[in-house]
Amino acid sequence: MRSGFISGMEDLNQSLCEVTATSRHYVDRLFDPDPQKVLQGVIDMKNAVIGNNKQKANLIVLGAVPRLLYLLQQGSSSSELRTECAVVLGSLAMGTENNIKSLVDCHIIPALLQGLLCPDLIFIEACLRCLRTVFISPVTPVQLLYTDPTVIPHLMSLLSHSQKTQEYITQIFSHCCKTPEHQTVLFNHGAIQNIAPLLTSPSYKVRMQALKCFSVLAYENTQVSMTLVNVLVDGELLSQVFVRMMQRDQPIEMQLTAAKCLTYMCRAGAIRTDDSCIVLKTLPCLVRMCSKERLLEERVEGAETLAYLMEPDVELQRIASVTDHLVAMLADYFKYPSSVSAITDIKRLDHDLKHAHELRQAAFKLYASLGSNDEDIRKKITETENMMDRIVSGLSESSIKVRLAAVRCLHSLSRSVQQLRTSFHDHAVWKPLMKLLQNAPDEVLVMASSTLCNLLLEFSPSKEPILESGVIELLCSLTQSDSPALRVNGIWALMNMAFQADQKVKVEIVRVLGTEQLFRLLSDPDANVLMKTLGLLRNLLSTRPHIDQIMSSHGKQIMQAVTLILEGEHSIEVKEQTLCILANIADGNTAKELIMTNDDMLQKIKYYMGHSNVKLQLAATFCISNLIWNEEDGEGHTLPGSQERQDKLRDMGFVDILHKLTLAPDPNLCDRAKTAMQQYLA
Repeated sequence: MRSGFISGMEDLNQSLCEVTATSRHYVDRLFDPDPQKVLQGVIDMKNAVIGNNKQKANLIVLGAVPRLLYLLQQGSSSSELRTECAVVLGSLAMGTENNIKSLVDCHIIPALLQGLLCPDLIFIEACLRCLRTVFISPVTPVQLLYTDPTVIPHLMSLLSHSQKTQEYITQIFSHCCKTPEHQTVLFNHGAIQNIAPLLTSPSYKVRMQALKCFSVLAYENTQVSMTLVNVLVDGELLSQVFVRMMQRDQPIEMQLTAAKCLTYMCRAGAIRTDDSCIVLKTLPCLVRMCSKERLLEERVEGAETLAYLMEPDVELQRIASVTDHLVAMLADYFKYPSSVSAITDIKRLDHDLKHAHELRQAAFKLYASLGSNDEDIRKKITETENMMDRIVSGLSESSIKVRLAAVRCLHSLSRSVQQLRTSFHDHAVWKPLMKLLQNAPDEVLVMASSTLCNLLLEFSPSKEPILESGVIELLCSLTQSDSPALRVNGIWALMNMAFQADQKVKVEIVRVLGTEQLFRLLSDPDANVLMKTLGLLRNLLSTRPHIDQIMSSHGKQIMQAVTLILEGEHSIEVKEQTLCILANIADGNTAKELIMTNDDMLQKIKYYMGHSNVKLQLAATFCISNLIWNEEDGEGHTLPGSQERQDKLRDMGFVDILHKLTLAPDPNLCDRAKTAMQQYLA
């Protein structure tokens, strides 16, 4: 224990030794009994730290911060001294993230917030500037702004004091609004009415920060967005103010942020997707942001916002796909920055090389959104130069965000029958996809397993090689996940795999999944998991030899599960699917006896034949139809057993019900009942 303490002390000594005598001199002067000398000391300190990170760190290590905060909070300090203290603290905050951590640990935030209660405007502005610098750092917990409930209303009241208070406060709000709860607090304290007038401020900085506030307030927030639609600024609707801010002669940052505001209002349902301000203004503005001329971060933000705007709307996807050659323009996102890049600023080039992966991520996201519904757009995307190769290499990039975006793009394209049959097969996409499924975080697993579901559809040429790669174990393990989305995808993929599959594949699925897990999934709390499990069971129980084989080994448990579902509180869809499984069992040669010898089950079928829902009546009638069917051998002779079944069902009253159903208003139900009745006449 002691040795650790000593080594810690040595580190501290080391850093203290590096502290110059001048730094110590600055701190000593803060303790001078003469207030004038203290003031001069603070001013000298202010001049010494500007742009000097080493000096800032030294002063923090020597304990300048608690002393500056003490002087700032002392009622006896002159307002000039308090202001200079706030300025120095603001300058210290401009250094490294470690500096900010030290300041926050010294409780700078409550001290500065307290300072805002002072009547002196210059001091208030200095406190706000420092708070702004502290809050925009990623290491500051934004929650500290909301701890004291009187802070937000007080900040709102300070907005009218000066352009500086407006700029700093709106910047604090836009950085500290991270959750729906934060949006609600700001909304309830009048953020909209207080900030809207700032959009016409003579100061560009104020207009810009106000605009940023609206973008974070409106994001995925229907209440805020619906309110914004009706706000007037100088007699003009807010949405029109945003449209003006998107004009080409405005700074790019302003165009982009205004486009985000309108995008978020549209996605929250406050503006229609076919409104001219979206189709003719917002969408083209965001497409412009994707061009080569724009800076890397503008291209990233433009593409991601555009992807979000059109994600749910096929019409916007179609319009975007033919605007300014967007599909081809995005291909440039993968070639940047090239070795012959036109960037002469070496710092810029270094920055862009480090962030090039963000461009690839944004391009994949936008392609995913563009291709999520329209077949022609998907074709256009896959025919873009080397597109499939780019997706395949994206699946194994080191950046998790790029992998996720690449698999989202792949998932979007995998909704196309055409692409599954062609480009997916040509590029053996399933291989990297399987690799990605081995040990990925949940959000990647969800997307990758959704894509795999599509690759396992019966018309997909990838289905065979995937089956041979031992995918069943992987999918069965997904069905045991804590995440409902992963359980759904695991069982969905197995369901697709079992569709019209060979007997050996079906047997393998049942063996690996295990009957215990299968029945656990049949009582899963998630309705989607239950539906897909029933779908799997239905696909396993198709074609007579398969039905008889599976029912001979697991019949008792399957009949139990069917009983439980038909007796339970389940949706019409779930019960219909369960009755369809029962109809499949009734179609088996030996399996049907499991129903015929179970009077309780026959009574249930009778109940559903008289149900108020036509779908359930149809499915139940289908069961009976299969039970009474006259089976023939190869020579046209009726097999034994059907007569006994028909007699038993007649005695139980099924013929009377079928007779009634031949008069049903629903034509399908009427036909099904007539077909069943004919078996009695055969």
